[in-house]
Parts: sequence; C-alpha cells; structure tokens
Amino acid sequence: MPPVWGPWTGHVPGLSERACAEVARVEREQGELDVLWVGAVEAALRHYRAFLRQPGRHLGLYFESSPHPESSLVDVANARDLLQEALRLLPAPTRAELGRLVAPLDAQLRRRTLPDPHAWRRFWRGDEWWHQRLYDGECGW
Repeated sequence: MPPVWGPWTGHVPGLSERACAEVARVEREQGELDVLWVGAVEAALRHYRAFLRQPGRHLGLYFESSPHPESSLVDVANARDLLQEALRLLPAPTRAELGRLVAPLDAQLRRRTLPDPHAWRRFWRGDEWWHQRLYDGECGW
C-alpha cells in the first residue's frame, strides 16, 4: 500500500464543521505535548481507509519503513492508536461523531485480519485489540 501523505486540509471527511473545529482545537492543544499534531486525525483516517481499500479477503498488517514523520501511520495499528487518543480527548458530542466514522472501519479490520495467537508474547505491541492482529510475514495464508 502506498503511503497517504498530506497536505492535510483540517477538514475530516464525514465530520460536521463543528466537529472539525473541535478536532482542530484538540490537535493544536495536544501538538504542544507531542500527542497529536495538526491534521493528525485526518491523516489517521486516510491511512486507515487506504489500508482497508486494498484488494483481497484477508489483509496482513505491516510495519512502517520510512523515515517520514507520518510513516508510523502506515502501520494501521498506529493510525488506530492515534484515533483512540483523539476519541479519548474529544468532548462527548464530537467523540460520538468521530466514533461513528471509526466503528465501521474497526468492524472491517476485524473481519479482514486474523488474530495473532502469539500476540501476548510480543511485549512491544499495544494491548488494544488492533495490536493483537497478524502482521505480514508472521503467518502464511
């Protein structure tokens, strides 16, 4: 899958203008703490959607391989982490609106990736379910 680099517009497709403004505010505030950056939610959603647009019934996750600052989002688990952080930081109405965009993507990711039966041994992965999926090269289809 080719990377989906910016430039980012600040408008998150599928969110209302009010929600986009709230996302931008949280990104600006958290950018000072190196948690999010301006355009992070839009970037994460684009990477998540691009990953799921790949052909085939099953998808294997893969690790980023570029020094580009946004390259960590090529690993869809990292993109999902960023979205989770945004969901945690946003106020309830905007969280619900963003959650409605993320939920069908999550359902598709669960459907099109396989659980990693050895994920518990991989201490460097996160605890969330999207880190518990098989990566390319870990198991043959």
